[in-house]
This record gives sequence, structure tokens and C-alpha cells, in this order.
Amino acid sequence: MLFPTFTFAVFFAVVLPVAWALRRWPVPWKLFLLGASYWFYAAWDARFVLLLVGMTLGNAIAAAINVRAGREWVRKAAVAGGVTLSLGVLAFFKYYDFFTDSLDRNLGISSPALDIVLPVGVSFFTFQAISYIVDLHRGRTEEATLLDFAVYLSFFPQLVAGPIVRATEFLPQLRSHTRPDRAEVVHAVKLIGRGMFKKVVIADFLARAVVNDAFDAPGEHGALDMLTGIYGYAVQIYADFSGYTDMAIGVALLMGFRFPQNFNLPYTADSIQDFWRRWHMTLSRWLRDYLYIPLGGNRKGRLATYRNLLLTMALGGLWHGAAGAFVLWGVYHGVGLAVERWRTEAGQTRKPRQLAFLGRRWLPSGTVRLWIRRFWVFHFVCLGWVLFNSETLDRTGDVLARLFSGWDTGPELLNPLVALAIVAALVAQFFPRAWAEKGSEALAKVPMGVTAVGFSVWIMVVVALGPEGVADYIYFQF
Repeated sequence: MLFPTFTFAVFFAVVLPVAWALRRWPVPWKLFLLGASYWFYAAWDARFVLLLVGMTLGNAIAAAINVRAGREWVRKAAVAGGVTLSLGVLAFFKYYDFFTDSLDRNLGISSPALDIVLPVGVSFFTFQAISYIVDLHRGRTEEATLLDFAVYLSFFPQLVAGPIVRATEFLPQLRSHTRPDRAEVVHAVKLIGRGMFKKVVIADFLARAVVNDAFDAPGEHGALDMLTGIYGYAVQIYADFSGYTDMAIGVALLMGFRFPQNFNLPYTADSIQDFWRRWHMTLSRWLRDYLYIPLGGNRKGRLATYRNLLLTMALGGLWHGAAGAFVLWGVYHGVGLAVERWRTEAGQTRKPRQLAFLGRRWLPSGTVRLWIRRFWVFHFVCLGWVLFNSETLDRTGDVLARLFSGWDTGPELLNPLVALAIVAALVAQFFPRAWAEKGSEALAKVPMGVTAVGFSVWIMVVVALGPEGVADYIYFQF
């Protein structure tokens, strides 16, 4: 059930008013939220609702043991059991085919032939389950009732593609729920409208116009088309994923739940670390708090810090999938973060040098240096996207090879509309934030009836501008 579809519109048109009508009765209200979320997930494959139920019960039992056990080793064992359950489910569905194929191909060991279907969003709700049980053990959240935990784990706006909402962020809102005020309703409408535009008009258009052709058959296209495909994918994956989370945050806000921000203009980053503070922010925070810091973070010396950065990002790549390209993508970013940190630390230990020519100091201004760093970081990220969007390392090599050997072939995929979509999407990230804030303030003063009519017109414009049909979100596969 994709957000920008008529099916979801009908679903939400029923769920929203009923949920608010039931709000004065907490138990029926929560049961309705749970049932609506299971219905939402069942629209994809009803069988995997049982997986959600099993994950809920297993982690709730582990949490209950952790809270009630008198001995510390029992409490730790309960946490380990809950985490193992979540990671085991994730590993089975995401990596079973990879390991069995590897055993058969490399060692000649056959294994039972199972047709494993990857449940949509399995990575997201397993990470939320882990955050709950670990934070409970650390004393950062209270034990939730079984019903509250079930709603938290399955709440439909973020269920299949994030953002990764922690128990410390969601459960207090479930216990003390408040209606969105006028400004929040307007903000939610803006988020939903913006997310639909990103997904339908930008992401789906670029996928069909240039990205799919460029990456599926790199040998058939010239260097300029491949470069366009790489830039196009950088915009596509941002518009696709941030568009989904914009809509998820907006839908949740209309229902009275405030979700954390997940993207913050990532292509304006002036360092690799800054990029990861802006891209998929809830995953970055999760990896930092539940992996990087437990590994030792930056507390055990430089070499250990570099190792921890590399391990965290490598496992972050593995989280996306078992393919070698995903793992190498994670290692690539880990090495980039480690080298960047090393350069920063080295620069702090020596005096800055100045270049002189004919008695004058010639150094780029701060603004020029900032844009040089942004240019470098953006292209570092784009090179990583080549790995991310390649099914195999051989395909990665084919794409990169065409950048060097395909300049004698004229462009076929590049056209003014494609160029406009890519450039406009990138330039939009650099608009002053004050402009958006002023626009939101002005919109909040418009009568709600006018806002509703304007939103309806906007939806019709998005549908008219976008290609026919709505493609699955890229992050549904994770």
C-alpha cells in the first residue's frame, strides 16, 4: 500500500477520523491503531503479519524477564535473547539465499531449497525492537504494556521504510497523546505534498528516463549518459527515500505523533561526517548509539577509533543487503570517515601554513573553500552510489569503465528535461532555510478550507506531472 496512491488515500480517510473518534478510550484506540497497522502490512503479504506478531511477543517476553529478574546475568541474558531473536529474523530473511548460494558455489555443499521472500521493512522494525530492549536494560525507557509495544513496533506510517523511531520517542506519546495544533496540521500537509512531489515527479521520472537504462546496460551508453545516470541516481535515491519519510512524518503528525527528522539537505554537506549527520539521520544515530559507541567509539585511541568507524560502516552496508557491493559501499564510507578524521586530527597538531606570492597571501576565501569541500563530498558520495546501485561488483566496474572509455559516444539519455530535474533538485537544497520558514508561516495563516482546496489542486498537479503508475520505494527492499 504505497502512500501516493488512491488505495492509501481511502485507507487513511477511514483510519484518521476513526482514530480521533476513539481517542477518549485508550484501549479501543490502541487496538484500532494496531489493527489498522496490521491491515496496512497485510495489503502487501498477510502471512508476514504473523512475523510481526512473533517479533512482538518474543521481545515483550525478553523485556518482561529483563525487568523482573533479580540477577544481573539473567537480565543480560534476556537482552541478549531479544537482540538475537531480532537479528536472527533479519539474518534469515536477508542473508539465507546469499549463504546457501555461497556454500553451493564455493564448497559444493547443497542446502534445502527455500523460496525466501524478504518481508518489506524487516530491517526497520527489527532495529526498533532492538532499540526498545536495549534502552529498557539501560534504564532509558520504561517497560511498555504488550499492547503499547505492539503498536510501537507495527505503527503503519514508519513500518516499512522508516524513519527508525525509538521507543523513547514513541511510547511517551502513546501514553500522553495530544492533538496536532493548526501549525502542525499545516506542516503535515506541506510534508505530504512535498514528499509526493519528490517521489512521483522527481524520483520516478529520473528512474524511468535515465537511471534504469544507464545502470542496466552501461555498455550501450556513452560517458556523458553514464555521468548523467550517476547524478540522476544521487537525486533519485534522495527524492525517493526522503519523499517517503516526509510523507510518513506528515501522516504520523496528522494522527498526533511527532517523528524525528530523517533528512537535512544531505548534499549541502561539507564533510563525509556531515553527510551522515544529514542522510538517513535515524539510522546514523542508531548505528552510533547501538554499535559505534558499544565498540568503544573514540575513547580508546586513534587506531581503535578508525577501526570502529570502519566496522560500523561495514556493518551498516551489510544491513542494506548481503551483496558484496553493499558491504564494499559501507567499507568505502568507513575508510572515508577514518581518513577524514585522521586528516582533521593531523591538522590540529601543526600550525597552519600560508602561501605567499609577491608579498601577498593567496588563499581561497572561506566561502570558496566551503564550496570546494561540498563539491568533493558530493562526488565522493556519488561514487559510493555507483556501488550501492550495482547488483554486482562487475556491474560497478562496467559503469565506471564507461566513464573513461565512452567519451566517443554521443548522449542518448541526457535531454533538457532530465538536466532540469537533476539541477533543480540539487539547487533546491541550497535555498535559504528562512525562505521555507516564511512560507510555512504564511501558509499557517491561510484558512483551512483554502488549504484543503490548495492541497487537492497540488495532488492533481503532481499526478499530471508524474509518470503513469507509482514505482516501489527503493528502501522497501531493505
